[in-house]
Amino acid sequence: MLRFLLKRFLLVIPVLFGILLVTFFLARAIPGDPCRAVLGERATDEVCDAYFERQGLNEPVPVQFAVYTRNILLHGDLGTSLRFQRPVTELLAERLPVTMELTLLAIIFAAVVGVPLGIISAYRHNSAIDVGTMIGANIGVSMPVFWLGLMLSYIFGVALRDTMFALPPSGRLTPGANPDPFYMVWGMLEDPDMASSLLVFISRLNIVNAILTGNWELLGDSLRHLILPAIAVGTIPLAIIARMTRSSLLEVLGQDFIRTARAKGVRERTVVLRHGVSNALLPVVTIIGLNFGFLISGAVLTETIFGFTGIGKTLFDGITARDYTLVQGVTLSTAVAFVFINLFVDLLYGYLDPRIRLS
Repeated sequence: MLRFLLKRFLLVIPVLFGILLVTFFLARAIPGDPCRAVLGERATDEVCDAYFERQGLNEPVPVQFAVYTRNILLHGDLGTSLRFQRPVTELLAERLPVTMELTLLAIIFAAVVGVPLGIISAYRHNSAIDVGTMIGANIGVSMPVFWLGLMLSYIFGVALRDTMFALPPSGRLTPGANPDPFYMVWGMLEDPDMASSLLVFISRLNIVNAILTGNWELLGDSLRHLILPAIAVGTIPLAIIARMTRSSLLEVLGQDFIRTARAKGVRERTVVLRHGVSNALLPVVTIIGLNFGFLISGAVLTETIFGFTGIGKTLFDGITARDYTLVQGVTLSTAVAFVFINLFVDLLYGYLDPRIRLS
């Protein structure tokens, strides 16, 4: 297992370098320039020349790439955002937690609901339950996220506003709520400006911060604000997971070892759950991992509809402003997340299927 991990980590290096190389040169191939995108009407030729000199954009692109790569390797510096004039690592520490919380809740919702629906649909093959589940799955795949998000906001935020089913239609927290970072509550740092990006990142995970500080009111408020966006962004993965679980389990239930287990008198529940589902999970786990990776790269429409300033909206702002360093930093960070998610899925294969461990 250690050899497998080492091999995968070594393969990650050229992948990340290739992503960084392509992103770096493609960002500079976009028409326009960051000076005029950021400064607008104030961007005269003299001002832009000084701007390019200050930001190091007047150097040849290969030189810029060499400097950028050196800063990452030696100092872990992703550069300074051209639009926000702040280090990219600070922006990621503030905005990536928003997307991570939304993604985790969405993928949990999709897996917890989608897998049982797929199992029931496969076991009741060609029944009314099976047909109804697959129709619902097809509808879920077909619904645009922006339309579903708006409908959920209207139903639970407006139509049911004065009922027990009302949910916040936008925002991460109730207006006026200002949670204290866990490191301030614990007295780890007296000056919040001295907090590292890692501490800021953890504190911006409102659910984690609430648990660490024992602020259960913050925990409840955070979860209530995440319900609607998580449903909106998790509906399509839910439908895909349900359909994949159904097709994979149907294939397994037709295998010889399933008929042998039934012939030996094994309980039907054990046959389906222990022998069937456990052998049908590999493609399902792959789909869950891929969807988790796609979601963590940012759901621009969902974040915009529900008023979240996450990584997707940040990337969109960086592209429209020709903010090269921000686009590169966001792309690289999401690529790292995607690679490690795939690595975790590969390790999970060995746990689910002993044959993989033996090989």
